[in-house]
Amino acid sequence: MKRLFITAAALLGLAGLALAQPIRGDGSSTVYPITQAVAEEFNIARPDVRVTVAFSGTGGGFKKFCVGETDLQNASRPITKAEMDECRKNGVEFIEIPVAFDGLTVVVNPQNTWAQCLTVAELKRIWEPDSKVTNWNQVRPSFPNRPLVLYGAGTDSGTFDYFTEAINGKAKAIRKDYFPSEDDNVLVRGVEGNVNAMGFFGYAYYVEERGKLKAVSVDNGKGCVAPTEATINNGTYAPLSRPLFIYVSVKSLNEKRSLQDFVNFLLTNSRARTAIRKTGYVLLPDEAYRIGKVLVDKRVKGSVFSGIEPGTPLVEIMKKLEAEAK
Repeated sequence: MKRLFITAAALLGLAGLALAQPIRGDGSSTVYPITQAVAEEFNIARPDVRVTVAFSGTGGGFKKFCVGETDLQNASRPITKAEMDECRKNGVEFIEIPVAFDGLTVVVNPQNTWAQCLTVAELKRIWEPDSKVTNWNQVRPSFPNRPLVLYGAGTDSGTFDYFTEAINGKAKAIRKDYFPSEDDNVLVRGVEGNVNAMGFFGYAYYVEERGKLKAVSVDNGKGCVAPTEATINNGTYAPLSRPLFIYVSVKSLNEKRSLQDFVNFLLTNSRARTAIRKTGYVLLPDEAYRIGKVLVDKRVKGSVFSGIEPGTPLVEIMKKLEAEAK
């Protein structure tokens, strides 16, 4: 009888493992390495939970998330009003959770010896709609007379939205004659393979390939500042420092214990913090993760970051939200 009881208990345990509900994520290719790295660590503790993470760009991901196709959405910018309206129309409620800082990085080929630092005005002149800049010496007369080949985020990317707003003053406003992709690895390879190239993408992709790329410092009126963990964290790498987000479906949280466990792991487990740091992105202050956990536990729905000006202190926003939730 004892042996039969143990066998039955073991079978019930296996059944529980088999019944663990899968988690589906999509969205930003910039945030993808974070969610994927945390999922790999989570699966060590919970091998019964299948976490699938894809990347179709922030905008492309919200199209799926706001019709209930995914449980969580990676986003390299806050949700837009149009996306919130679409979620509302389909009855999709969500919780907005900052997970890391990024410094959107302007890169050139390592053989480029001239572009050490560019002003925001010079970047605007290069990337603005109807730009006539096609050679490096049109950026600055001291630069060589070489063709300028441009690689950048595709139109479904949150990086595209953020860069165009920060540099050109309007989201989605950009010249048409550049090579776009929602896959940052494509952009990395493009710049690596062309001495005349310039591109932009998330800091982690630069860190991963820093031997094959050169980061350009940015002068926002206070001197040249390179993207580093310190300058991204303290906001001096301006205007290209930004928070990265995940958006979690409230319905999925309530119906899938596995999703609740995954989000708790991301926000509270030291192995998750280590995984985020290893991707090359910059950890938020501990206070931000603590408040994020409160927002999830109390099911604080909606967005407070939508429409916020770049550079607004993240933790201060979250503290106000936490106070309102009490």
